[in-house]
Amino acid sequence: MPNTKPSTLDAQPSTLDSYESKKAFYSKVLTIYGRKPVLEALEDPSLKVHRLHLAKSNRPSTELRRMVELARKRGVEIRIHEKKALSRISKNARQDQGVALDLVLENLTSPEEFLRVHGEYRILALDRISNPQNLGMIVRSAAAGNIDGILVGGKGNAPLVSPLSIKASAGTLFKIPILRSDSLYRSLKSFRESGATLYTLDSHAEESYRECAIAPRSVFVLGNESDGVNPEISKLCDRRVSIPMRRGVESLNVAVTAALLAFME
Repeated sequence: MPNTKPSTLDAQPSTLDSYESKKAFYSKVLTIYGRKPVLEALEDPSLKVHRLHLAKSNRPSTELRRMVELARKRGVEIRIHEKKALSRISKNARQDQGVALDLVLENLTSPEEFLRVHGEYRILALDRISNPQNLGMIVRSAAAGNIDGILVGGKGNAPLVSPLSIKASAGTLFKIPILRSDSLYRSLKSFRESGATLYTLDSHAEESYRECAIAPRSVFVLGNESDGVNPEISKLCDRRVSIPMRRGVESLNVAVTAALLAFME
């Protein structure tokens, strides 16, 4: 491993003298892993980087040397860990390839914080959207339309930060609140308990999305590209609406569906 020394942070919080300030800062930290994603993130000057994590067991390579070089150039702290410790940071021992990177996303928030500051809202909730280009296009439509935030929770969603998602979002990935949750089901339940109406798309629903009266607090759940919304989450939803189709077309791409919902009045 290259010899490394911690240096000043690229995106250090202004003060960490209290528990609340630390909590507020780290709530906006997103950790990515894997050599290609980490290297590409370090090469992207638009991303704020907090800390680079490397496994002590890594063998020297051109990629690792480049990561260290970029981190030093940007003034990013570099930390070396035992492999098990790094796996706890990446939360994916099988795919982290011995590297992880902490990014600071100012638009990243929690469902709890979002609910605390918003009285009325219209949200898109993503249930296992696996294609990063779809994710990026959904974010782009949401940012341009009448959407106040995007709820992303649980496993199965494409990485929020990847070259494909950033490109497809055309830079809007950092302009709209992203609500990060460990469990989409629990977060949707919390929204419902706070007075929100949960909607899901159903091709057999009698009510058209154009005709339904949208509640002041509303969450639209968009499902996986192949098998739609998880049945457990679907049961949680209050209303089902359809997008009328012609000429025998059965369904639309999830990103197109998101665009239609984003521009409803």
